[in-house]
Amino acid sequence: MKRFLFASLFVLIASIGFAQPIFDLGVKAGVHYSNMSLDGDFDLSSDAITKIHWGAFGRVGFNRVYVQPEVYFSKKGGDLSYEGPMDIGTLTGGFDYKNIDVPILLGYKLVKTPVIDLRVMAGPVFSFVTDADYPNELDPYLSDDFFEDNLFGVQYGLGVDVLFFTLDARMEHTGKVYDDPDFVNGKSTSFMLTLGFKIL
Repeated sequence: MKRFLFASLFVLIASIGFAQPIFDLGVKAGVHYSNMSLDGDFDLSSDAITKIHWGAFGRVGFNRVYVQPEVYFSKKGGDLSYEGPMDIGTLTGGFDYKNIDVPILLGYKLVKTPVIDLRVMAGPVFSFVTDADYPNELDPYLSDDFFEDNLFGVQYGLGVDVLFFTLDARMEHTGKVYDDPDFVNGKSTSFMLTLGFKIL
């Protein structure tokens, strides 16, 4: 039994020793196309808008498997429009909210070469809303009381590394940004393109 345990321990240590460790640290920036998914009795619709994000990322792991925590600043939202009665008409304007996003992604390198890596990734994202702005014309219909300060969502997508550069394409689905149980609630969906540069 002791020999079996020692042999198993030796194999484990040897496997870790021969596995190629992953440790990267870098900066990133990109654009995302976000929109609000609205649900409720209120005749409010939303169109997608283009915003930017920027921040930093890390990557640790062994061989093909890695964990990638990130932190970045972003703006999201949508172009809101309301088709009201004849005496009100159409009300339009951009709904923007600024937040700090912290994704924690689990990734796997489908293709691994000295020059190019092709990756898949998925995981949760925690968002902290720092500011929200919506059209003044919608003040009678929207209230700051129903904007959420902390959000939870998921991200998933593909990435490619070429030497020190990284390029990611991801989808993000976030929980309720605006939640009025008697009126309307809205969730956020984004498509993200991000270019990064590895410092370490």
